[in-house]
Amino acid sequence: MDIHDAARDDIEGITAIYNDAVLHTTAIWNDTTVDIANRQAWLTDRQRAGYPVLVATGEDGDVLGYASFGDWRAWEGYRHTVEHSVYIRSDQRGKGIGQALMQALIKRARALGKHVMVAGIEAGNTSSIRLHEKLGFEQAGYLKEVGTKFGSWLDLVFLQLTLASDDEL
Repeated sequence: MDIHDAARDDIEGITAIYNDAVLHTTAIWNDTTVDIANRQAWLTDRQRAGYPVLVATGEDGDVLGYASFGDWRAWEGYRHTVEHSVYIRSDQRGKGIGQALMQALIKRARALGKHVMVAGIEAGNTSSIRLHEKLGFEQAGYLKEVGTKFGSWLDLVFLQLTLASDDEL
C-alpha cells in the first residue's frame, strides 16, 4: 500500500468510494451521489486552501481509501481547528488502511500548525469510533437526532484530538 497526495488519476476511485458511502452507509449524510467533476472541484478547493487529500493505493494503483481535512468553522477564531474525514473502499475495511491514512493525516495537520482535529461520526459507527479512540481521540459531544438517512434519525458523536500544546499559539 502506498499513501500519497491525491492526483487527477485518483479522482475516479475517490468518487466511487464516496458514492458507495452515500448509497450504503450513514458515514455521509447525503442522499445524492456525485460525479467526477464534483470530486475534482472538491480536490481543487482543498488543494487551493492548502489542505491535504491523501489516498491509499494498492499495488495495482487502485484507490483503497482516502482522507482529508478542512476548516472546522469559517470564523478566524477557529483557524487552528480542522475537521477530517476518512473513507475506505467497502471491500478493504478492517485491514488497517483507515489507521494508516489517519496517522498520515494527523502528521500533516501537525505540520500545518493545527491545534485540534475534530471527527463527527454517526453514533452507530462503532468501528470508526474505536479507530479514533485508538489514535487518541476523546469523545467531546453527543448530539441526538440531528440528521436523517434511510428513514431513521441519526445521532452524531464528536471526538477530538489535541495536536499541539498551548505554547505553540
